[in-house]
Amino acid sequence: MTSEQQSVFCNQINSASFGESKIDQSLIQRRNANYKPNIWKYDILQSLKSQYSEGKYKREAQKLKEEVLWLVEEIENPLAKLELIDSINKMSLSHLFDKEIMVFLQNMEFAKKLKDSGVEMDLYSTALYFRIFRQYGYNVTQDVFLSYMDEMGEQIEVDANMDPKTMMQLFEASHLGLRDENMLDEARIFCTKNLKISCNNIIPMEMPLHWKVEWYNSRKQISKQENEKEERVSNLKLLQLAKLNFNMVQAEHQKDLVDILRWWTNLGLIENVSFSRDRIVESFLWSVGVAFEPQHSNFRNWLTKAITFIIVIDDVYDIYGTLQDLQLFTDAVVRWDPKEVEELPSCMQICFRKLYDTTNDVALEIEQQKGWNFPVSTYLQKVWAEFCKALLVEAKWDSTGYTPTLSEYLDNGWKSSGGTVLSLHVLLGLAQDFSQVDDFLENEQDLIYYSSLIIRLGNDLGTSTAELERGDVSSCILCYMKKENVKEDVARKHIEEMVIETWKKMNKHCFANSSSTLIKYIMNIARVTHFIYQNGDGFGVQDRETRQQILSSLVQSLPLN
Repeated sequence: MTSEQQSVFCNQINSASFGESKIDQSLIQRRNANYKPNIWKYDILQSLKSQYSEGKYKREAQKLKEEVLWLVEEIENPLAKLELIDSINKMSLSHLFDKEIMVFLQNMEFAKKLKDSGVEMDLYSTALYFRIFRQYGYNVTQDVFLSYMDEMGEQIEVDANMDPKTMMQLFEASHLGLRDENMLDEARIFCTKNLKISCNNIIPMEMPLHWKVEWYNSRKQISKQENEKEERVSNLKLLQLAKLNFNMVQAEHQKDLVDILRWWTNLGLIENVSFSRDRIVESFLWSVGVAFEPQHSNFRNWLTKAITFIIVIDDVYDIYGTLQDLQLFTDAVVRWDPKEVEELPSCMQICFRKLYDTTNDVALEIEQQKGWNFPVSTYLQKVWAEFCKALLVEAKWDSTGYTPTLSEYLDNGWKSSGGTVLSLHVLLGLAQDFSQVDDFLENEQDLIYYSSLIIRLGNDLGTSTAELERGDVSSCILCYMKKENVKEDVARKHIEEMVIETWKKMNKHCFANSSSTLIKYIMNIARVTHFIYQNGDGFGVQDRETRQQILSSLVQSLPLN
């Protein structure tokens, strides 16, 4: 899509307007983050309509799926079958073949069948086997790599001349490691270093697949598969299905986007909080990244609303409110009482009342659609209260110039990240029965913490430079720099290592309880975080990777021929 075509969907940005503030500062001097204005033309996005919603495409997709299944059954080589499963996952087709994939993996004695087919296990096939089986929750240990250890028995024997395909597969597999799996740590470090060298340190290293958002990555994988010109009939049929499925799922997303934009324009919030970011389209993109499957339209609607309020409320605490204002606002959220905001500036009153009404509406919709006979709003109100209380702690630090220790900062920061708000919406929005929510909160509470921690660490890595320029006191990078008396690059390296260690802890939950589909969606929250903040502030600055992802995921269809 050319820049001229993109302008159809995006407003042209006038850089001279970035510093303008519409806040009335006649009484109180308030800060301005100088956020860029919204770039999207809502009326154009609301006019999006795809032909791929028509029934004939659903019938064609079903026919292709049946043909692919028949062809997969004909594949005798277990490595080829495992590679096909890998392609299915990469092109976001796994939701169409979940049952078939699980049956295949359950019945597969990979090493024995590979040997029976006349193919010996090598490092490439072992790494692929390890990654796919772990991804589906199987307890495959790192011992499968023992036969590839060096003479000292300390690490996997690898060298810089390794086949790039094998090195990439080992790199991917190493990111599904757990704590104390030293073989995988050494493999990850070696592969990362040598893959950077092979790119001449010019092309940025891509994130591992395990950290990527499946749907955001699918279009790129479809194009890659198309360019490989694989002649196997099964792969050609799979490619046809992938392209058609992409357009059909995108058509559902476009309908969802139209609905959420209608809600946003009718809500009457953003025009009253001109200091805040208008990021409804980016918020919707986030919800798509968490659960892209067509059947989750209602969930995407609920989650988008929550994300939008997280952004606005975060800006209220970071930019607009005085400490007295913020204390009153926090008290109102804790007590869940609109009367508590009557002494606040009108924009903060409106913000609270819109949060109050929207949260109660979402809770009622969940109760009615799922047939639950208890007040969902009580659960939602509690996480909003915890979120605001954590933001208030940071505002107090900021007002006094206090720099907490890294541990102190993160003890509060995982809650101020909004991760608990997102996670509860995932649980309430995607659970079939409320007992699933209770079970998850009882047994997988740590996963919500780790996912929220990734948001905080990733957010700070992406936004700390801009926040330092604004004069904000706290970020995990600044806390570590000050307390350890180190430079920014050293602090960044430490935080990046914390991200890796946190993923190892999340992996343990994934492999220990593979039967819970909710785990995948909680982990997707962390994956979207990596995308949003991988090259800076993807919310604060829309007109880079975020804009291109929105256009490719939500606007541009794939040509089928």
